[in-house]
Amino acid sequence: MAIVHTSADRRRVLALTGAFLAGVAGCTSAEDPADGTNDTDENGTNDEDGNGFDEHEAPPFPRLDLTTDPDVDEELLAEQVRGNAAFALDLLAELREEEPDGNLFFSPYSVSVALAMTYAGAGGETAEEMAEALRYELENDDLHPAFGALEAEFARRNEDGQEVEEPTGGESEGPAFEFNTANATWGQEDLEFEEAFLDLLGAYYEAGMRLVDYAGDPEGAREEINEWVAERTEGLIEELLPESSVGESTRLVLTNAIYFYAMWKYPFDEGDTESGTFTALDGEDDEARMMYQSIEVPYAEIDGHQLVELPYANDDSSMVIVLPAEGEFETFEEEFSVDRLATMLAETATPEVDLTVPKFEIETRFSLVEAMGALGMERAFGSGADFSGMTEDAGLFVDDILHEAVVDVDELGTEAAAATAVAMDESAPADHAEMIVDRPFLFYVRDRPTETPLFVGRVVNGETLQ
Repeated sequence: MAIVHTSADRRRVLALTGAFLAGVAGCTSAEDPADGTNDTDENGTNDEDGNGFDEHEAPPFPRLDLTTDPDVDEELLAEQVRGNAAFALDLLAELREEEPDGNLFFSPYSVSVALAMTYAGAGGETAEEMAEALRYELENDDLHPAFGALEAEFARRNEDGQEVEEPTGGESEGPAFEFNTANATWGQEDLEFEEAFLDLLGAYYEAGMRLVDYAGDPEGAREEINEWVAERTEGLIEELLPESSVGESTRLVLTNAIYFYAMWKYPFDEGDTESGTFTALDGEDDEARMMYQSIEVPYAEIDGHQLVELPYANDDSSMVIVLPAEGEFETFEEEFSVDRLATMLAETATPEVDLTVPKFEIETRFSLVEAMGALGMERAFGSGADFSGMTEDAGLFVDDILHEAVVDVDELGTEAAAATAVAMDESAPADHAEMIVDRPFLFYVRDRPTETPLFVGRVVNGETLQ
């Protein structure tokens, strides 16, 4: 979501609560590979970490199987989604620098969508820096239609999900799968916005303009926006815009909200959940409620690093859990890349896996200004920013980017939500395997046909374990 203020009264607006942003394409060059790796061999795989990944050439990523509306070339969409995955890992790397010992959860999809809408009004070097930081490889004529195609695809995913039968052993009051995304723009009622900008947001993001009076009633505008977000996240994100985040100088807010609920295709039996120990990154032991089941699902192990994919009831979504070898989490996380992920996914087979996973809840809220600045998006935050594509009547620049995301994982499945605000001022496995997730791990929720990472997280301590 983007909040716009005039340059005459620059304010700190804490407004990036829990949004999901659509994946963006990576900017690639010989010096800046799209997967974010630094030391690669001629095949693009890391050969200096001693983990054996140099023996496994990464397959093409992603693999696509979708119908697009609007019609976009699938090769362009593949570039878009690969860039999205690379941006997700880039952002994870920056966020963990701010809190290296903390659990994290965010939606790269939400962040990308909200900033893509903002990018639609950017020009000059401001736009160039945003494209590089967000790993947008496609030009505007292709980028926004690609986002629109993903939005349309996810809308179909939700429609199909309404027909999904509840898994055996699952109990819920609603459908077994629900995935909703929504965008909106909230503009100052007497400010004239560029027609081309509004047409683009309407065509590809279905973000219609809603007029509010920031100048006369900023608190009323804030409450109206928060109510809209809360409704579209089933109440999980209640206050995207905190008090004083919207003021008389606010001119525009672009919002994105996502709600995700999915039951496991193979639910865990609550009777098999027992108290156990989770060893945190600092070596301390934390108590956790550990779920267990023996299940045939995609699984891979390469030099002690394990990956398991747990499908949701609709089969088009899944959670991928990556458990680095014991004692190697920090090294693995630092060197993790799109190619490495693709390698592990390509190595999966479906043995019977004795799987132990902790129940957990994570709620995170943070500003993305430093992280995006570190990724190269700098001019957008200064008075010299160029957002002339939005309006000629105000000197706009991004003042703050806040993100909030919530996830709850238990025996039945996963519930998650997010909203974003951009504030602007004027190896082959055996037949049987065991995977005990009792130490730091990475996870992400993905849309399988498009390979789009919807949520990404890390669990390194037991503070949020149930």
